Amino acid sequence: METIGYLQALIMGLVQGLTEFLPVSSSGHLVLSKFILGAQLDTSALFEILLHVGTLVAVFIVFWKDVWSLIREGIFLIRDLIVCLLRKKKLMLYPERKMLLFIILASIPTAILGLLMEKFLEDLFLSSLIAVGFALLVTGTFLLLIRKLPQGHKKLPQMKGRDAFTIGIIQGIATIPGISRSGSTVAAGLFCGLDKEFAFRFSFLMSIPAILGAAVLKLTDVSGADLATNAGPYLIGMIVAALTGYLCVKWLRNLIQKNQFHYFGYYCLVVGMLSVIWGIFQ
Repeated sequence: METIGYLQALIMGLVQGLTEFLPVSSSGHLVLSKFILGAQLDTSALFEILLHVGTLVAVFIVFWKDVWSLIREGIFLIRDLIVCLLRKKKLMLYPERKMLLFIILASIPTAILGLLMEKFLEDLFLSSLIAVGFALLVTGTFLLLIRKLPQGHKKLPQMKGRDAFTIGIIQGIATIPGISRSGSTVAAGLFCGLDKEFAFRFSFLMSIPAILGAAVLKLTDVSGADLATNAGPYLIGMIVAALTGYLCVKWLRNLIQKNQFHYFGYYCLVVGMLSVIWGIFQ
């Protein structure tokens, strides 16, 4: 069983925490890192799952009130659905329940697109700097367009099912390496007219089932012997991912409030152009 060092685990946890939430595309940067270092940056399925667990912990901490409300509402929703079916009553839709249903609705196109595009993405984007570069250019363009949008005012009471479904489609498309999940979903929310703080909040809450789903798909590749061999480094990587992710989410919330979220667009455009040029002449 291959072992992983503490330094490597720390670096991977740092990269995971930074790029999972910053609007620069974690998967795109993984591909770029492979070309820069001239080697495959393969890690075990278990380590990838633990890193995702770390970033999920960060979301849970920042949005703990929302997460607890959604969990509680999920239990009540199942109960009330049974009661409504038995007694033929109308299901009540108050704010917490509406948020839960919107997240479920958004997760449907995300899951479908993610599963349909998985093989195609592996064959094309994971071996092409040009493809990743163009995807980063798309991300950068969307982030810069945010500045041109009028201030949205829609919050949960005004949000429609089509808004959630649209943002879910964008999250599914963000499976493409180079397309930032956080950047594209926040941008999609703003394009739908959502208030900037609510667009940020909805984007990160809907990331929970997406990240969990991606982790579950990797469970079939998990090895118990792997954990026994690398328990210490894996724990370090997970903790670093959680701490870094927490700081990034808090920072991004501040940038959203100050209308500075679009600054990452310049970074994506520069890296995207360099990637395309490098891909052409390599």
